[in-house]
Amino acid sequence: MATVSPCWNYTLHLPHDPRAPGIARGALRLILAAHEMPEVTSTAELLATELLTNSHRHTRGPYALRVCPALIANGVRVAVWDTDPRVPPGFSPPGAPPPLDTEHGRGLHLVQACADTWGASVLRELGASRGGKLLWAECGGGAGAW
Repeated sequence: MATVSPCWNYTLHLPHDPRAPGIARGALRLILAAHEMPEVTSTAELLATELLTNSHRHTRGPYALRVCPALIANGVRVAVWDTDPRVPPGFSPPGAPPPLDTEHGRGLHLVQACADTWGASVLRELGASRGGKLLWAECGGGAGAW
């Protein structure tokens, strides 16, 4: 008998604090362990790390991690919401990666390389969503897994 319902999603609201991405990664590992998804944990953690770090570095307000089943079989979707409605240039269609000697700017290229699918939504309506944007990535046992 299953102890966890097949329909699930989790949202962890985070303050703008340098410890928040690490706390969110720990929560993600627990969620995926509870749903018996060890095969996607490493890739999902990398995707979440890059999206969370991007929100922390480039926004001033709170942000949130959302985890739910992906549309791909046995996959997971990790999404990060933040208050800034601007989609970062690195999250538009794939372009040239940054030069190897740069210290920043690789994170969203990593997301594109490791995710099976990814995207962005600008949330213009205030209220429950509080505006901002949602960057998401899905991984499963497909080509994006590493």
